[in-house]
Amino acid sequence: MDRWAPLAQGRQGKQYAPGQMIYLQGTEANEFYYLLEGIARSYISSPGGSELVLTLHRAGDLMGEASFFDECPRVSSAVALTPCRIVAVDRPRLDQVFQSHPELAYPMLRYLARTVHLLSDHVDSISFRPADKRLASALVRHAEPDGVVSYTHEELGYAVGVSRVTVSRILSQFAAKGWLERSYGAVKLIDRQALDRYAQTEL
Repeated sequence: MDRWAPLAQGRQGKQYAPGQMIYLQGTEANEFYYLLEGIARSYISSPGGSELVLTLHRAGDLMGEASFFDECPRVSSAVALTPCRIVAVDRPRLDQVFQSHPELAYPMLRYLARTVHLLSDHVDSISFRPADKRLASALVRHAEPDGVVSYTHEELGYAVGVSRVTVSRILSQFAAKGWLERSYGAVKLIDRQALDRYAQTEL
């Protein structure tokens, strides 16, 4: 059972079509979102109109919670990549859930801390680093403890803002270095430290 299921108890959620905006950067954050189904992307827009992808959200994820809790305008936008079903959670609803499920408070704080860490990790990417370094960073960030990254090439492309063909080319380069192994719909990191060092090296 998903940890955040109480947030959706008694609610069906709203359907979002691919390409439909979920929330916009700079707007007031009166609610955050619990993704029940589908895949969504969060990103930061630069003044010049370029986009920096923060992460892909999948079923079971929360979105937009950082701005909701600090009561400041949203620092990012989110858009549905596939058909999504999402529950919006406002303050009265969250208070109600915490009263019924106080054990969720600490996991919520940990989730919030993870989101803040994610945003901090992207500060140095505002200058839009080369695609191979962005991909190396994304692989390290999204890898499970066993080193598996369960993203397709297309999903990795969404995560770093490049085409599937570019992802395939870079993964081939990384595989040739012995840093990872590729399989259908997933990547297995062999040398996570090498990828992390490469992602952090200066141009």
